[in-house]
Amino acid sequence: MNKDLTAIRDYSYEKLIADTTGHDFFHSERVAKVAQALRLEENAGDEAIIWAASYLHDVIDDKVVDDPTIERQKIVDFLASLEWTNEKIQQVLAIIDNLSYSKELESGKAKLTIEGQIVQDADRIDALGAIGIMRTAYYGGHSQSPLHVPDLTPKQFKTKAEYRETSTVVNHFYEKLFLLEKTMNTTAGKQEAYRRTVFMKGFLTEFYAEWNGKLLTSELNEPKMKE
Repeated sequence: MNKDLTAIRDYSYEKLIADTTGHDFFHSERVAKVAQALRLEENAGDEAIIWAASYLHDVIDDKVVDDPTIERQKIVDFLASLEWTNEKIQQVLAIIDNLSYSKELESGKAKLTIEGQIVQDADRIDALGAIGIMRTAYYGGHSQSPLHVPDLTPKQFKTKAEYRETSTVVNHFYEKLFLLEKTMNTTAGKQEAYRRTVFMKGFLTEFYAEWNGKLLTSELNEPKMKE
C-alpha cells in the first residue's frame, strides 16, 4: 500500500471513527475492500480513484457531518496536499456527489465512470446481507424508528425528503434494501447483491415467524417420513 492510500485511509478513520449512524470508518473500509474485489472481477478501473472515493464518500454525508460544504473543501485540500491533480480530485468528488440512493430517487440513475459504478455497487452491497441487517437495525435505533408496526405499510419514495422521513426498521427492507439489487452496475455486483438479498429475505421469514409467536422447534422435531 503506497503512502497516498495509507493517508486516505487514516483521514477516513479520523473523520468517521466516532460515527453512530452506521456510516462509520468500518463501513467505509468494507466498501473499499468490496470495491477492490469488484475491480479485480471486472478487470477495470483506477485503483487509487476507487480507494479514495470508497474511504471518503461518507465524510461529506449530511447524515454524518454538520456542514458537508466545508468537509467537501477539506477533501479537496487534503488530496491536493498529496499532490493529486485537480482532474483526479474532481473524479473522486464526482463519484461521491452522485453515489447516494436518495439522490437517485430525485434525479434518476447518474452517469458514472467505471470507478463510480464500482464504488456505488460496493456501497450498496454493504447495505445488504448480514451486515445490512445489522446496519438497518442500528440506524433505526439511532433515528428512534420503531422496529416493526404490522399495519404500517411500506412507502414508495420519490424525493430525498420523503426518504428521510421516519419509517420502521422492517419497512426499510421493502422501501430500499430489496430495491438495490436492480440498481447494480457491474456483473459481479449484481451477483453479490442477489446473494445477499436472498439471505435477507430468509431472515425476514424467520423474523415474522418469531414476531407472531410461532414455535419453530416443533417443525425441527417432526419425524421424517420413511422413503
